[in-house]
Amino acid sequence: MELKLKTEEIRELLEIESPEFPKYVTQILNLANQNAQGTRPKVVGQMSELINKFPGKTLEEWEKWYMEKYPDSIDKATEKISEMINNLKKAMEKIDESMVRRWVKDLVIVKTFIGLKFQKAILKKVAETFEASYKLSTPDEEGRGIDGYIGDIPVSLKPITYNIEKNLSENLEGYIIYYEKQKKGLKIIIPDELKERLNNL
Repeated sequence: MELKLKTEEIRELLEIESPEFPKYVTQILNLANQNAQGTRPKVVGQMSELINKFPGKTLEEWEKWYMEKYPDSIDKATEKISEMINNLKKAMEKIDESMVRRWVKDLVIVKTFIGLKFQKAILKKVAETFEASYKLSTPDEEGRGIDGYIGDIPVSLKPITYNIEKNLSENLEGYIIYYEKQKKGLKIIIPDELKERLNNL
């Protein structure tokens, strides 16, 4: 049997009153705090450790105990977040419909394309690194598991999670270049055997 408790229910069960905020305000405050890093451990302490060290039982005891250890933390966090709110207000004033449209178009058209069609970028980057030429594969070559060529070397591009043993039935020609999607782009992993051949192009 499983039971689920929402934060609001926990507050109710512990008889802790929820502060009320106008619509959208908590989302804006969360965004400002993320940018300002107002409640990071260096500002307010490592909360998970502190709550475990706390010897009391009630909310009032916790507040007193915490404020004795970090008397300025709430003020410092408030200051950081308030400053970021002012920055966001200034940014909001610059946003108009055409800017929203540019942002939406970049997200829907450009970033989708980049996210799905990055093979060419990988091939070009590897080719440039080894001062070689590159080309994308033909549909026939794609059917043989070749995504492109660096110089005359056929390569296949696979995510780092690709398991060769699991995909033994897949007929791949040439070498595999692995990639890993990261927050700010891609990490490309070139196996030593391929690196050696590319160095000799």
